[in-house]
Amino acid sequence: MKLLKKLLIRFLGLLVLLVVGLFVFQKEYLIKAVRVTYLNGHKTAFLDDYNYFDNTIIAKGGILQPWKIAKNCNQVKGTQILENLHKDIGTVAFLIIKKDSIWHESYYDEYSKDSKSNSFSMAKSIVSAALGKAIMDGKIASLDQKVSDFFPTFNQGKSVNMTVGDLSSMASGLNWDESYFNPLSITTQAYFDSNLYELILGLKGIEEPGKSYKYLSGNTQLLAMCIEKATGQKLANYVSASFWKPMGAESDALWQTDAPNGLVKAYCCIASNARDFARFGKLYMQKGNWNGKQLLDSTFVEKSVTPRFEQSPNYGYGWWLSTFNGKKVFYMKGHLGQYVIAIPADELIIVRLGHHNIRSTKGKAETDDFTVYLEETYKMLSLEKK
Repeated sequence: MKLLKKLLIRFLGLLVLLVVGLFVFQKEYLIKAVRVTYLNGHKTAFLDDYNYFDNTIIAKGGILQPWKIAKNCNQVKGTQILENLHKDIGTVAFLIIKKDSIWHESYYDEYSKDSKSNSFSMAKSIVSAALGKAIMDGKIASLDQKVSDFFPTFNQGKSVNMTVGDLSSMASGLNWDESYFNPLSITTQAYFDSNLYELILGLKGIEEPGKSYKYLSGNTQLLAMCIEKATGQKLANYVSASFWKPMGAESDALWQTDAPNGLVKAYCCIASNARDFARFGKLYMQKGNWNGKQLLDSTFVEKSVTPRFEQSPNYGYGWWLSTFNGKKVFYMKGHLGQYVIAIPADELIIVRLGHHNIRSTKGKAETDDFTVYLEETYKMLSLEKK
């Protein structure tokens, strides 16, 4: 009994030392990381983790604009290959919008059209849209406006010429470690920390900005901070007024923050549903026009879905780029396989939300499941009764 008591005291002592050490070395965010992620049976962020964080609201409002439903909606079922994939990797929503009408819609794992799930990095496309809106509103001069105009700490070293356009196109040259599974990476710290502002302003330029593409979530977070400085508004409110309300979103969305009433995690973490996420596919497919109202400048939209760097043809300004059967494709992409895919030539939007994806086995930017969604959607369309 005495031995057990001694062991317990030693264990508690070590635990106390560990916790103290985390605070001393400014790694206390790991306590929250363990509690939210590992104690919920996950190894990384997950679809419903927004329930464990503070959130702000991207409010709907005005006149809601439900999607039209095609007369033959769901008459063509998902192919066997597609349904097997949905089951294998945990799809929760799969939506096909053809010519502005919902043509196919499937939900799994007790999710529905109104269920919210974390979009992860799909939020980057929305932040880039907010940049375009701020330029259109005259709050930001252009893609070439320097970040140091908003945060003088970047008016030195290699970052002196870094622009908001560099942030949007992933060409900042900042020292960010884009690692989702390393608990000690700055990406993990940003996800669980309670002071994003301080963390982001501590970044340094290690490469010349504007020269090449390198995907860094910190770029989008800093971009969001610039937009808030320029507009004088919280980003969630600006997105609500600029897009969520005028596009007639049917549900409020949630955006994770680093603390109560704090800074949004702009590089990720908008929780909404497939139908409302799809609206951004339509907006960009229609070159910034929403049912007759120009919400974004068409030149900005076209630039966003065009590669900035010839050596990196898969990324523009906040949007991923591809081709399929010779047709241009652009898309929003998030961790674990969240997608809003637009194929303008066929007036087609595909949304997939789910628990996992399949990493590329062919060295492409697109994951293997992404390719299946396109291939099987077109097979389904070929079965449509005329």
